[in-house]
Amino acid sequence: MKPRPTSFNNLENKCSFVSMPGSSSFHQSPVKAFDSLQDTMMSNATQQTLWEKCMNQTEPREELIFVGVYVLIFVAGLILNVIALVVFFCNTKTRSQTTVYMTNLALADLCLVCTLPVRIYYHLGFRILPQSLCEIMGMMLLINMYGSIFLLSCTSIDRCLAVCFPMSSRVREVRKKAPVICLGVWIMTIGASLPIYLTKPRDNQNQTRCFGSFPVYATRTIAIISSLTVGFGVPLLVMLVSSWGLIRAINHSQAAQTELVDSRKIQRLIATCLVIFLCCFLPYHLSLLLIYLNQRSI
Repeated sequence: MKPRPTSFNNLENKCSFVSMPGSSSFHQSPVKAFDSLQDTMMSNATQQTLWEKCMNQTEPREELIFVGVYVLIFVAGLILNVIALVVFFCNTKTRSQTTVYMTNLALADLCLVCTLPVRIYYHLGFRILPQSLCEIMGMMLLINMYGSIFLLSCTSIDRCLAVCFPMSSRVREVRKKAPVICLGVWIMTIGASLPIYLTKPRDNQNQTRCFGSFPVYATRTIAIISSLTVGFGVPLLVMLVSSWGLIRAINHSQAAQTELVDSRKIQRLIATCLVIFLCCFLPYHLSLLLIYLNQRSI
C-alpha cells in the first residue's frame, strides 16, 4: 500500500495538538487549565489557522474518490471532446449554424477538462497552490459554465427561428452570423469574469487554498445577483420561450398534421434537453442563492 502524501501526515500530527473549547484540555486541574488557556491565548493566531486547516481536512479515502472521479472525467472528456472537434472541423460540407454552436460548446468543455489536473493535484494532498493559478482556475470555470449556458441559449433560438421562419431571408441572414455570435459570447463571458479577479485583494504570500473555501465571486453580492439573473435566469427564460415556440410551430405544421413527423418524439427531445440543462446548472445556482440569502441574514 502506498504511503500517503506528507501533507496529510504533517497535518494530522499538528491537529493532534489543537485544543478547542470542549476538548479534553478543558477538563484538567485549575492550574493546568489556566496554563493551557494562557498558552492558547499567546498563540491564538497560530492555533486558529491550524484549526481551520484541520476542519478543512478530508479523509484520505474521500480524497482518493475525488481523484478517481476527476481522472475518469478528464480522460473521457478529453477523448470525446477532441473527437467531436475533429468531426466538426473535418465535415466542412455539412457544416451548419448548429455545427458552429456545437464546436464552440466542445471548446468550452475542453477548457474545463484542462483544469482537472490541478484539482487532481490538489486532492492528492498538495493543498497550497499559487494564488494566480487558483484565479485562473476560477475564471476558466466561470467562462466554461456561462459560455456553455449562452451558447445553448443561442442554439435554442437558432433552432426555433429555423423552424418558425423557414422561408424568411432576413432570418437566414441572421443565422449565418453564428460565428460572430459565438465570438460575442466568448468576449462577453471573458469580459464579465476578468473584473471579479482583477479587483480581488491580493495575498501577500501569493499562496492560497484553491478549493478549500468559497470562490471570490460567491462572496460578492453583485456577482451573485448577476449570475442568478443574467447568467442563469435570462438564458433559462430564453430557452423556455424558444422551446415553446418550436413545439407550437411543429404542432401547427403540415408535416405534423399529416403525421409525416412524429411531433411527440420532438416534444420529448426538447423536454429532455431542458431537463439536462436544469440538472447541469440549477444545483450550482441554487447554492449561490443560498449563499446570498445567508449573507443577507448575517
